[in-house]
Amino acid sequence: MGFQDRGYYRREEGFAPEWSAVMTIIVANVALWVANLLAAGEFPITSFLALKGDLFSRPWECWQLITYGFAHDPTSPWHLVFNMLAIWFFGREVEYVIGRGRFLRFYFSSIVIAGLAWLLSLQIGGGPQAVLIGASGGVMAVLAVFIWFYPRQTVLIWGILPVPAWALGVLYFVSDLQGATHGGGNVAHMAHIGGLAFGLLYAWQGHNLSSVTEQLGETFSRWTASRRGMKIYRGEDDRFLDPAEEVSLQAEVDRILEKISRSGEASLTSKERDTLTRESRRIKQRRQ
Repeated sequence: MGFQDRGYYRREEGFAPEWSAVMTIIVANVALWVANLLAAGEFPITSFLALKGDLFSRPWECWQLITYGFAHDPTSPWHLVFNMLAIWFFGREVEYVIGRGRFLRFYFSSIVIAGLAWLLSLQIGGGPQAVLIGASGGVMAVLAVFIWFYPRQTVLIWGILPVPAWALGVLYFVSDLQGATHGGGNVAHMAHIGGLAFGLLYAWQGHNLSSVTEQLGETFSRWTASRRGMKIYRGEDDRFLDPAEEVSLQAEVDRILEKISRSGEASLTSKERDTLTRESRRIKQRRQ
């Protein structure tokens, strides 16, 4: 891909280059794949590390959101090889820009986010019996950050077709979007899309992980609140409450109204807006 010819790649490493985060990730993935190959008949490591589609019903196994990213297809090395090559080519440059510690935190976060995106897609489209393995979600996040930093850098698709990095990202996104829309196959397209989106958001926020997680948390809270609202606010459900709940709700509404008068409506959280919406709906129901 000609990375060594780029100006920003030329840096002094000496005869003993510092051990990088990218090398750590690659060694860990390869070691687990080899260990699974050696122990396949006695203890299937890949199956143990895989992310199960029904994780939401077994939250105590949340460690799978990390471990699945280090498990690869035990029947063929190519799944592992392609992912590790991508991390090697693109990850080194991203790590050089943001630093080793920050890169590790970003990479592990991208694995988690990609896994959550895949799990949520199962909740919407069904199929909790599925399992997810592979570093592809993290790879897509790394690729997204690389594209953000070097959008016009030429890369070779399959070592033959030269395209700018941004075009490679578009090709991957369109391919995954089509795959997610049509379904089928063994590729976790939604994990790829989740990783790509997280990588772009991370780069856009100036590789500030706390800012990104805060935005994602707020988005997830609004999504869960909207789903909860669809279940609760029906017909007569909120027209009458027991006295204790009535008093508690009224006190909360008074507090929110006071906050609005003091700091403005823009200061409200999504939960506080939901509370006001609920109270407004109750008032309308009682007037009917």
